[in-house]
Amino acid sequence: MRSVFRRALLVVAAVLVVALAVGTPQAQAAPARINGSGSSYVGLAMQQWVADATTNGLQTNYLPTSSPQGLQAYGTSTIDFAGTEAEFSALGKQDPGAGRGYQYVPDVAGAVAIMYNVDDPSGKPLKSLHLSRVTVAKIFMGLITSWDDPAITADNKGYPLPAQPITVVYRSGESGTTALFYDFVAHVAPNEFAAWAAKNQLPTDVRIISLPQTFAPKTVAQGSSDQIAQFTGSGAGKWSISYDEFGYAKTYNVPAAWIQNESGEYVQPYAQNIAAALKSATLRQDLSQELSGVYVSKDPAAYPISAYSYMVTQCAADGARPTCKGAYASPGITETLAKWLRYIACDGQANMAAIGYSPLPPNLSNEIAKSIARMQGGAPEVLTADNCANPTFTGSVGKAPPPPADPIKNVAPRAAGAGVAGGAGGGAGAGGAKSGAGAGTNTATTVAGATDPGAVAEDPAAASEELAVGADGVTASGAAAGAYRATSPVGYDRPDTANGFPLAILFVLALIIIPPVIGSGMSARKGR
Repeated sequence: MRSVFRRALLVVAAVLVVALAVGTPQAQAAPARINGSGSSYVGLAMQQWVADATTNGLQTNYLPTSSPQGLQAYGTSTIDFAGTEAEFSALGKQDPGAGRGYQYVPDVAGAVAIMYNVDDPSGKPLKSLHLSRVTVAKIFMGLITSWDDPAITADNKGYPLPAQPITVVYRSGESGTTALFYDFVAHVAPNEFAAWAAKNQLPTDVRIISLPQTFAPKTVAQGSSDQIAQFTGSGAGKWSISYDEFGYAKTYNVPAAWIQNESGEYVQPYAQNIAAALKSATLRQDLSQELSGVYVSKDPAAYPISAYSYMVTQCAADGARPTCKGAYASPGITETLAKWLRYIACDGQANMAAIGYSPLPPNLSNEIAKSIARMQGGAPEVLTADNCANPTFTGSVGKAPPPPADPIKNVAPRAAGAGVAGGAGGGAGAGGAKSGAGAGTNTATTVAGATDPGAVAEDPAAASEELAVGADGVTASGAAAGAYRATSPVGYDRPDTANGFPLAILFVLALIIIPPVIGSGMSARKGR
């Protein structure tokens, strides 16, 4: 009887185990370390996201190199994910990602800033350089070579800059930022671009990802986004101009030019201006971007050199997405990427406006959710303002001041032939007077609020001191009115880390390790 009872208990126990196993979802895989590399355009955002991931217990690494290098490393399975602005097709060779399979996952919106280091005729740093799109294109093709070129003068209300040669600073090696920027150049000055590309043996059928040293008369190559910004803002970079993601201009406090858009307005690459421009972007089926509409957006707020950045990840085979060839072999890598991408789609967008980017619009945050589903399987999560902290779900770009007002918009154009005031006392040389044909020489003039074009001094922004409004909404006064530094958004503070680990984690480790060591020492002493 007992043996029968015992057998019955074993059967019941077995049934319960099976029932529990069937009714309980499988445990999620333990997150594993993931490694990525590529775009430096998104480098500052990645730095923020990696630091936050570490704080939340995820092990993520990202090395900013270049988009092409990241794509190539992904194609050889050296890394788990890549950061890029260029598509695989831009590499101009057999698709290195074809065997592994991939998907483009939008991660943030950004813009290429035109940074510069120029003095006005009085020898003071110029703070309000204005450039039309065609002028920008011609400078970076070496067709405009001097700061006193009539095109630059016309863009700045007729006030000429010193007759100094322009040094064009560019990214050495292959670069996604180069690809983005010269796609803009090709669209805004197509005839000049075709002749220039042919002369320099550059492609016109795919994006240009690298440049020869001789593409302009006077050039300087720098190896990274950080180095471009540092050089441009240094003493060695005087009379230089460069292209770089706006966040680096902010980080290194280098002025960014005001660029004229299709509506005729001059704007800088602040979050609101980036978001306005990217309303005219279109996305292909694989989510790669088509930006020709951005370059000619008629929105008065649009910054015309704006673009998205992407992560490249694996994805399960999907008939609707032919580039997807298979999920990650490691469930742990999938788990980390899924959690991290979910954070990037929502909380990770909250601070982007403050560090030089613009948060993704709601539809692209939801594209991140779809990309997670393509890695894990199942239906994608639908993100809304109720479950996602991306500020664009509530019509905001996050905590950042509004873009500054154009400091020379209300400055009267300089009359043809009128002289330009020099430095104090109207001395000669860089700070001396410049005179128009038959105009004679003007002496230095106090110009606050001036309306006489002939009386406006070296920096046209000085004539609009009473019109420029600072980032805090208070009317500015003095020589700094309308200056880039005076209206810069909240500065970017790099994550507080030591050797890649947050200091808070080191402190916790110290609390765990030190007491046992002290205790063992005390025990040893007692034993003696």
